[in-house]
Amino acid sequence: MTYLFDDPKTFPADAVEGLVAAHPEELLRVHGGVVRKQATPAGQPALVVGGGSGHYPAFAGWVGPGFAHGAPCGNVFSSPSADQVYSVARNAENGGGVILGFGHYAGDVLHFGVAAEKLRAEGIDVRIIAVSDDVASGQTGEHRDRRGIAGDLPVFKIAGAAIQAGASLDEAERIAWKANDATRTLGVAFDGCTLPGADDALFHVPEGKMAIGLGIHGEPGIDEQPMPSAKELAKILVDGVLKETPELTSDRVAVVLNGLGTVKYEEMFVVWKHASQLLEQAGLTIVRPEVGEHVTSLDMAGLSLTVVRLDEELEQHWLAPADSPAFRRGGSVHGDLGEERGEIYTPGEDPIPAASSDSQESAERIAGLLGDIEALLIELEPELGRLDAIAGDGDHGQGMVLGATAASAAARRTVEGGCGARTVLVQAGAAWSAEAGGTSGALWGAALTSLGSAFSDDQAVTAEQLLTGLVQAVEAVERLGGAQVGDKTMVDAAVPFREAISLARSDSEEARAQVIVAAAARATEAAAATADISASMGRARNHGDKSVGTPDPGAISFSRIVTLLGEKLSD
Repeated sequence: MTYLFDDPKTFPADAVEGLVAAHPEELLRVHGGVVRKQATPAGQPALVVGGGSGHYPAFAGWVGPGFAHGAPCGNVFSSPSADQVYSVARNAENGGGVILGFGHYAGDVLHFGVAAEKLRAEGIDVRIIAVSDDVASGQTGEHRDRRGIAGDLPVFKIAGAAIQAGASLDEAERIAWKANDATRTLGVAFDGCTLPGADDALFHVPEGKMAIGLGIHGEPGIDEQPMPSAKELAKILVDGVLKETPELTSDRVAVVLNGLGTVKYEEMFVVWKHASQLLEQAGLTIVRPEVGEHVTSLDMAGLSLTVVRLDEELEQHWLAPADSPAFRRGGSVHGDLGEERGEIYTPGEDPIPAASSDSQESAERIAGLLGDIEALLIELEPELGRLDAIAGDGDHGQGMVLGATAASAAARRTVEGGCGARTVLVQAGAAWSAEAGGTSGALWGAALTSLGSAFSDDQAVTAEQLLTGLVQAVEAVERLGGAQVGDKTMVDAAVPFREAISLARSDSEEARAQVIVAAAARATEAAAATADISASMGRARNHGDKSVGTPDPGAISFSRIVTLLGEKLSD
């Protein structure tokens, strides 16, 4: 169990503050997480890696020269919010673009993706690396669809070393994906972990048993076997990891035997004695192994084994020096290490970019439309809540009102400061995502941000920009949410809307409004048709058949909003 804490709710933030206090010469606390004490060298890509708390040394312990530039830190086992990711990335980035790295989990994909949309809308080049090393969480041939566990360490270490050696953003992204595709991990657990303040563990393994294929958030394993000896466990791990051949075939391998929180180092060394022999018997040459705690799960009793196939390029970066609080590899870290950090970005303190009078007029109109959407959603809240309660948790109407209200307030505030069309939507999107929370909040925040990225603070919004922006907004929802038509989500209404716009572009003001009106009609028909679909995503997937006969609330709210947009533009 977790013995020492003040308030369980503040445990993650308290731990980060303590980490920074323990390493004051290396780390700097910023909103959402930590960055290096020294600024990222000008023009160097920034590697920002993160995820939920409870996994130390991952991720904040890896911030330092030769490794990461910053780490957003979420609540225990929860993705950092898009606002946290954005804040850390803003403080880490210094003209070279950003790589956002995380384990492949739905929450991380969504929130890191929303932050990326906002950064891109501000002109920052962003790449995303979702580590997917866990062989127990997906079939052979579906490697990038798996979840990320201890493979985070070698993938991010190699990417960080490549950046330190002078790799461009394109090169660093390529090398990171190459490392990910060469990495495989299998984990086991002997008992579960206990959240701070909880009375019992998230799960228990029956006495005398071992669970195989556990995730690092307490996810259930795929099998249970009798508790093995250290030698037997080593064979289970080695056989499991070597069962499939990665995309990069090689007989030279980086290996990580990772403790999940309770297993002592001496126990790990006994397992490693056998594992190293088995790997060598398989014809593999082990290069600089790491045995210890690297990606933990609070106090989970368990181990994982990670094997990375190395070519000359990956081996060079795996062996390169690194100097972070929790991962230090000998030798001097070569290259520019950055100068003393200047200003720190803090949310809410951004200066409003200068805007032309034409763009300011467009921003005022956008703020008015957001106010109209807020009023519409307040009216629809009971209906949306009722629809969501059929097979969900009934909060869709409330969440939409919270998001729209926050977006409208942010728009009014920035318009009063003289903002342009791009900025008003970027700020409104951030406010919607932060206040509404949840999946729909993040997706609507991304949609507004992506819409804004099609506009400019230097000129009025044109017909073509509006139609392009609406298409981009839906594409952002598709990209980040992962849903497809037929899954019974807002995508069922959004995709027909996007397709109708793409097929009927027009430059004239009057025709533009009619394009949106016609596209909204398509969305309305598609939203109503979701009543015939059984839900397969989100909370409703657990009660899929129960949702038949009721349209999806997300599809309904989307169709009503775009219908309102068409009506207002026609007026």
